[in-house]
Amino acid sequence: MTDSDKNTRHQARMARKKAMIDASIARADQEKGLLLVLTGNGKGKSSSAFGMVGRSLGHGMTVGVCQFLKSRTDTGEEAFFGKQAGCDWHVLGDGFTWETQNREQDIATSQRGWAVAQRMLADPRYDLVVLDELTYLLNYGYLDADQVLDDISARPPMQHVVVTGRAASETLRDFADTVSEIADVKHAYRDGIKAQQGIDL
Repeated sequence: MTDSDKNTRHQARMARKKAMIDASIARADQEKGLLLVLTGNGKGKSSSAFGMVGRSLGHGMTVGVCQFLKSRTDTGEEAFFGKQAGCDWHVLGDGFTWETQNREQDIATSQRGWAVAQRMLADPRYDLVVLDELTYLLNYGYLDADQVLDDISARPPMQHVVVTGRAASETLRDFADTVSEIADVKHAYRDGIKAQQGIDL
């Protein structure tokens, strides 16, 4: 087969593909606030959510971020996004559950944090609300899952919500518009490499 033949075939394939994609895009005519769930054991769930924070801010949107487990306030993402107009950033945790080792404290902290999230979810000024590491609070029973889903469901119609964390429940997955599962293939930590600034922190 000559290069000319290959080019002709390629052009024909791409023309068919474009027609299918254009038709699919034309069918997608709805607008609504989306619920996205980023789950799985791999690295990058929060990083993906914060990428959407940057994208939203770039469009002049107002963003709220609730970090439910982390207690540190020296991360690169907070240092950057916390200074941006239009970004309301809250670190609401006491640290990971194996650090606190106090279930009653974790429940009380989670409920105080959820009150902040409820305020955002009820406020149409927020175009995007990120609920970082929420799945852990649901899986441990620190928050009432039905109440959380009710609050998310009752949000303003065009408000987008991103939930991150491992082991998202089937109920949450079914409730979501988009679910991405990030697989754990390999991690530097298992080779004894500590968390790196700009990558992990």
